[in-house]
Amino acid sequence: MSYLANALSMLIQFAFGAIATLFLCRLLAEATRAEFRNPLSQFIYRYTNPVLAPIRKVLPNWRYINLAALLMVWLALLIERVLILALGGIFPQVLGLLVMSLADLVDFVLLFYIVVIFGWSLLSMLSTDPYQPLMRFAGAIADPLLRPLRGKLVAGSIDFSPTVVVIVLLLARILLAQPLLDLGARLSLGNG
Repeated sequence: MSYLANALSMLIQFAFGAIATLFLCRLLAEATRAEFRNPLSQFIYRYTNPVLAPIRKVLPNWRYINLAALLMVWLALLIERVLILALGGIFPQVLGLLVMSLADLVDFVLLFYIVVIFGWSLLSMLSTDPYQPLMRFAGAIADPLLRPLRGKLVAGSIDFSPTVVVIVLLLARILLAQPLLDLGARLSLGNG
């Protein structure tokens, strides 16, 4: 790829990554029942609702899972994948492209959780105000993954449950997302 194509690729990844992150935050905020009065939750709701409201009329929630937000995350990653491949002059088969975008979705969610748990753990060790909006939001999102191990992996006054969860998430990226991405790449080239 040329330097210009690399620069465009970076801008595409940044733009669609930001869009996917916004809709993923909406999805996880609803799924974890994050506090709606939190200014961060209100920001996310304000900027995602105009897109999600019409889609939710056709694709309603399933339990606490906002399927419209999940669809938007997947579409953002699919469009990102198409644009980056087109920059490289690659036009994959549709089935392979769909599988690769599904792998991108799985990997994106896993990486998002790694960043949230790491950031939340770091900020909580630095005695950050627990009522700060970002801390409350990150804590609400991270809690379902940390709750089963919380208090069970304590040495001294250090809880190692975030470390174990991050290691499991990293392993899931290697053992789940990467093989799915490889399958999608083979299918996109017609080597299924």
